[in-house]
Amino acid sequence: MKLKISASLILVLALSACGSMRQYQTESQGAIDFARAGKPDSALAVLESNNSDKDLLYFLEKGQLLQLKNDWSGSSSAWLKADAKIHDWEETAKNTPDKLFGEMGSFLINDKTRRYDGYDYEKVLLSTLLAMNHAASGDWGNARVEVKKTHEREAIIAEFRSRAYEKDEAEAKNRGVKTTFKDLKGYPTETLDDPEVLALKNSYQNAFSHYLAAFVYEALGEKSLAAPGYRKAIELQPNTRVLEDGLSQLDSKASKRGMSEVLFVVSSGFAPVRKSVSVPLPIYRVGLTAMSFPVIRSGNDFAPSQLKLDGRFLPVSTIASVDAMSRRALRDDMPGIILRSTIRAVSKGVAQKQLNDRDNNASAIASLVLGLVSVITEQADERTWSTLPAQIAIVRVTLPQGMHKILVPTLQGQEAFDFKASSPYQIVPIRVMGNQVYFGQTDLAPVVLDTVAIESADVIVPPIKPKKAKK
Repeated sequence: MKLKISASLILVLALSACGSMRQYQTESQGAIDFARAGKPDSALAVLESNNSDKDLLYFLEKGQLLQLKNDWSGSSSAWLKADAKIHDWEETAKNTPDKLFGEMGSFLINDKTRRYDGYDYEKVLLSTLLAMNHAASGDWGNARVEVKKTHEREAIIAEFRSRAYEKDEAEAKNRGVKTTFKDLKGYPTETLDDPEVLALKNSYQNAFSHYLAAFVYEALGEKSLAAPGYRKAIELQPNTRVLEDGLSQLDSKASKRGMSEVLFVVSSGFAPVRKSVSVPLPIYRVGLTAMSFPVIRSGNDFAPSQLKLDGRFLPVSTIASVDAMSRRALRDDMPGIILRSTIRAVSKGVAQKQLNDRDNNASAIASLVLGLVSVITEQADERTWSTLPAQIAIVRVTLPQGMHKILVPTLQGQEAFDFKASSPYQIVPIRVMGNQVYFGQTDLAPVVLDTVAIESADVIVPPIKPKKAKK
């Protein structure tokens, strides 16, 4: 991408950007604090006050906060609006990917001017969490639609990322940009070179999404589709007993009258935030220039290691780390971020030289203003889906239908909940935030499913309306 932009245009763009530098992490912290305190309504009020423009992040955050309230329909409605925006990205990625490779503002001002399309792991988790919403409320048909969408979404992302990386490499070679994040003096490289991050195949595939898909297919009697899901989960998270059991016991498990196969999804903490850090970047013919780059440091959120169900302890198995996926996404994106930062530095340096060479008072003032504005606008993009959990774990157990008591550990104790097992297959979301627990027991009994297997993978199961629990 060749950019030949006048000094005047860069100055105008930089000045216009000053008023639109959104401090997203500061905005979202208020909602997070209320969620930690067990006040999701107050968290939603903060979200509304900060979002006159209902963008993708607004709907992602709103869906998560409504889920905490067990408002399954409201949560799904918000997430479906977010999903429509991601679908637009998918169509562009498939048909006209060049439109997504770079925007003028990101090359001249900073990455905050780019339209936020969600990170790849956020796109995949959106479909997965929608599937969980539907299944938790008994709508297994729509849960199936979402898990099928998850597979398709991963394929689109894989193809687009392959093209994007090739384009960035070619552009970097063309411009002579050889800097990597390891060359940035003062950048915490250990956050991206962490073994947990390097162990990931990519930033968007995770064992939880594929295990949940397999569980949904199994619940619908589609064991031929469930088996590949369990296998993929094992591939992504090897040597994990609960995943191996899902596959090995698939053929032996049969729906027994009066019994429930229950999957507790235990999410904990919050996804790590992105912070902007200023690092000197050596630029040819410009010199050492202070540029801003995003950095992600792991949090230390409490995550329960076991649940106590009817007096017996059950181990909790972490099978997806949003923390690690977010850092892997940043690691993979750093070449493009460094490339754009280098182009910005060169463009601003050339513009400043043009103004200085004019040798008049107006140009001197404009040069000074451009320098000051460049400092103000040089900020890394800190936007992320902030209400996502840091870790996602599962507990799977076969229970007699009826009432049960479950104890969920917290940072300083435990919380007790009465839980009703009421159908052959059931999903129960649990979110732990320090001392706060949100327990996703629906007031509607999940539907008893027909155990006849569906032969074709292309069959779309119609939505199943949940029946009211008998009093």
